[in-house]
Amino acid sequence: MDKPKYTFKNSERMVLKKAIENLYQNGESVFVYPLKVKYLFDENNPENIYAKILISVPKKNFKKAVHRNRIKRLIREAYRLNKHNLTLFKDKHLNIHFHYVGKTILPFEQIQESMKKILIQLSQAHTKI
Repeated sequence: MDKPKYTFKNSERMVLKKAIENLYQNGESVFVYPLKVKYLFDENNPENIYAKILISVPKKNFKKAVHRNRIKRLIREAYRLNKHNLTLFKDKHLNIHFHYVGKTILPFEQIQESMKKILIQLSQAHTKI
């Protein structure tokens, strides 16, 4: 069995406006505090990347950019350490948007636990398709 690769490359970030709009028009939602997740399975996967992600933290709740960036780093790290759960499906591409809805900066352990639950739910959603 291969050891999972704990990397997060630039190619795994969702940046295309068209892809983001498509995600919001056709995607489904999952909520595990403190993360609200919008996801969409896509048939074409030209880059052979399992998932592309987008992370947002509202300025309304966190006025200082330092705090917003801290939360984004925590979410990225939790995703990086647990994304190997998503490699179960190589036939489809997945677009994911993580939206932080908490009002305070939570500890990394709590964010990571939420991330694990979300990724398990996404894997189960793929098996239903």
